[in-house]
Amino acid sequence: MTTDEEAEAFLDQDLSDLDFAAFKPLTWEAEPKTARVNMRLPQPLIDAVKARAAERGIPYQRLIREAIERAVRG
Repeated sequence: MTTDEEAEAFLDQDLSDLDFAAFKPLTWEAEPKTARVNMRLPQPLIDAVKARAAERGIPYQRLIREAIERAVRG
């Protein structure tokens, strides 16, 4: 789910037979943001990241955090 509307629609259904084993734990996204990263990137890459984030309806910084988290999870 990427929007509040999707989450609300999900919660509006009967969840009594839901298998919670299929859920992935939310890790760093819920943690307070206490450190800052500054990096220089090519403008076309930033534009592509912002466009992909807009397609998903999320801030581009969150998309970058998700990519970093996937990379360190292995």
